[in-house]
Amino acid sequence: MTVALIAAFMTLLDISIVNVALPSIQDDLGLSSGGLQWVLSGYALAFGLVLVPAGRFGDAHGRRRLFVLGLGGFTLASTAAGLAENELWLICARLVQGASAGVVNPQVSGLVQQLFTPKERGRPFGALGATIGVSTAIGPLLGGAIIAIAGAETGWRWIFFINVPIGIVAIVLGSRWIPGPSGEQRPRQGIDPLGVVLLGAGVALVLLPLVQERQWHGPITWILIAAGLAMLGLFVAWEVRRRGAAPLVDIGLFRHRSYALGSLLAFAYFAGFTTTFFIFTLFLQNGLRYSPLEAGLAVTPFAVGSASGALLGGRIVNRYGRVLVVTGLGMVIGGLLLVILALEFVSGRGAGFATALPLLCAGIGSGLVISPNQNLTLSEVPVAEAGSAGGVLQTGQRIGSALGIAAIGAVFFNRLAATGGDYGEAFRTGLYVTIGFMALALVAATADVVAGHRAGRRP
Repeated sequence: MTVALIAAFMTLLDISIVNVALPSIQDDLGLSSGGLQWVLSGYALAFGLVLVPAGRFGDAHGRRRLFVLGLGGFTLASTAAGLAENELWLICARLVQGASAGVVNPQVSGLVQQLFTPKERGRPFGALGATIGVSTAIGPLLGGAIIAIAGAETGWRWIFFINVPIGIVAIVLGSRWIPGPSGEQRPRQGIDPLGVVLLGAGVALVLLPLVQERQWHGPITWILIAAGLAMLGLFVAWEVRRRGAAPLVDIGLFRHRSYALGSLLAFAYFAGFTTTFFIFTLFLQNGLRYSPLEAGLAVTPFAVGSASGALLGGRIVNRYGRVLVVTGLGMVIGGLLLVILALEFVSGRGAGFATALPLLCAGIGSGLVISPNQNLTLSEVPVAEAGSAGGVLQTGQRIGSALGIAAIGAVFFNRLAATGGDYGEAFRTGLYVTIGFMALALVAATADVVAGHRAGRRP
């Protein structure tokens, strides 16, 4: 689990660590605005495309093989990204990085299912939740620190190079310590090729216009999203027909209330969660002229709170269940409202200090959401389907993140233009949309709690 969590941290960190390096990358390589968007969003797009097939393949043929293969690809792609000499080179390296990360991550959640009994999974899922929360939140801090140490001109390259020695060690140890395939992981039939194509095309058609929202205008965006949703509908219909014939995803999993509502909760929560740091970094660096390191330090209270909350949540989730998630969502929403309130009274460079305690509160709440929700959502999933089920859950998170960046980013930049460059007002407006996504997650969590109480009262 130690090796798996290190790999998860490294691959998830690369979603957010690049944010603070974008100005340096643009100055060094002369990237266009579209190129910058692809460096940032191409990773998430490739990540989301391979999650479910990689999870299913790990279920079928052993998670160690996929873990080592994905980590090897990620390490090589990180080397290539650090050596990039032009826009196309860096974008291709980032796409391979993202796809490799998508191969690794379903194996991590699948290993928790495989190595621990249901009653034992709280703590490892707590550690995984802490890893997800901290890697996302602390990315700007680590990126800013690396650039400050190595210099603005070449510091961005070390953001990628630092993955190489860690990746090599993780490959060696993972090859030795992660269990090989068991008998129950050998299916009678192979991977569903048509299912892979339908799901991949559907996810790509939905994600692509979302990650390109600022570059593409007109009806093409809505046409592609509609086509993607139609493709996903065909995928569901095909998987239902293949019941009992090794489908890519067992649609019957969604008959479990915990899995269906937990997946919806994760989708809505990550739509708001990921985007918070995107607009906060823009507010601090572009609006208040914080350095990359200062911007990263301002986000640190959330990361500390998230790690603490996730570890605590992993220990007590079996006692409190989904009520713990409802509590965490309430803390996140309350903390973000306090951030808005603090910025109404404090302006200028003091904003980082004014938002520290509210972000700490929101971070603790986030830890109580991500870790317990992952545990509860996968609690009724058979071990033989843990990888594909985890892949579906993470695909929803990636689509939610892309949707959130597109929706909240559009509100942020539209408000910025309407106010003549008032980053504070744009940030506060974007946070209200973030809170709206969190409220949707709260509805899903509350519905699960209420349904659970009703089921408990039945004779």
